[in-house]
Amino acid sequence: MKALTTAFLGLLALVVLVVMSGAAYTVTETEQVIITQFGRPVGAPGTEPGLHVKVPFIQQVNRMERRILEWDGRANEMPTKDKLYILVDTFGRWRISDPLQYFLRLRDERSALSRLDDILGSETRNAVAKHDLIEIIRTTKDRVPLRDESLAEVAESVGVLHPITKGRSMIEQQIHANAAPKLADFGIELLDVRFKRINYNAEVQQKIFERMISERQQIASRFRSEGEGEAARILGNKDREEKRIRSEAYRKIEEIRGKADARATDVYARSYNRSPEAVAFYEFIKTMETYRTALRADTTVVLSTDSDLLKFLKRSSAEPRR
Repeated sequence: MKALTTAFLGLLALVVLVVMSGAAYTVTETEQVIITQFGRPVGAPGTEPGLHVKVPFIQQVNRMERRILEWDGRANEMPTKDKLYILVDTFGRWRISDPLQYFLRLRDERSALSRLDDILGSETRNAVAKHDLIEIIRTTKDRVPLRDESLAEVAESVGVLHPITKGRSMIEQQIHANAAPKLADFGIELLDVRFKRINYNAEVQQKIFERMISERQQIASRFRSEGEGEAARILGNKDREEKRIRSEAYRKIEEIRGKADARATDVYARSYNRSPEAVAFYEFIKTMETYRTALRADTTVVLSTDSDLLKFLKRSSAEPRR
């Protein structure tokens, strides 16, 4: 009898333990819960962290994130206002602001992400279709490009930034403003949405690259032609300056040489005009120098007998040998 009582008490304690474990549940700081009874929500959402109690076996705990969640949209091809097809990749941040509404409309995070894809994708497409490409890729309105004005004749579109009225940031804010009320109906608070990447599609991208290469080649050809013209001008100036320097140097040489010859002649004249003997000696020296220069071993000279050049030769041949 005692053993039967012990077994009954043990079974009763086990039942109580099972019931208590099914009745108690905890809520952490990073989550919020909805209690459902036969699939229907019961009471207010549980957002306070700690230990809570529910009806065991009948009521179920449905947990949802309380933290900020991320949404990473798929890259979709869409046209801009200026009829350019681009690939737009977006991302956003959101959180569950109304757990009860979220649970009734969506139930889980997978359904929420699908709804975000639909609404944000649609609003992004509408915003892109209303603006030119330059509005979507630029943020600042007062940006001034570095542009060489000498290239204006080569390509008018090189280095030109067309004026914008809104810019990328305002378009993102517009998408957020249009999508937030629609997501609020599902208990979702849209915190932010941004463009991650904007690019041309594969069909247009290669043509864009080819056009960019062509523009740069035109600029390079312009620079080369200007460089060749400048090089020719420098070489022409160099040749002209070289000739001028040579001519100036030759003129100075001739002036110096003329002055030296005049000085030498003056010195000779003052040296040899002091007496008749000095004049005769000077005449003799100059004649000997002329003989040395003009008369060689293979030189043939035809002169008359009364030539001044032969007077010293005749005089020397007429003198007797000693």
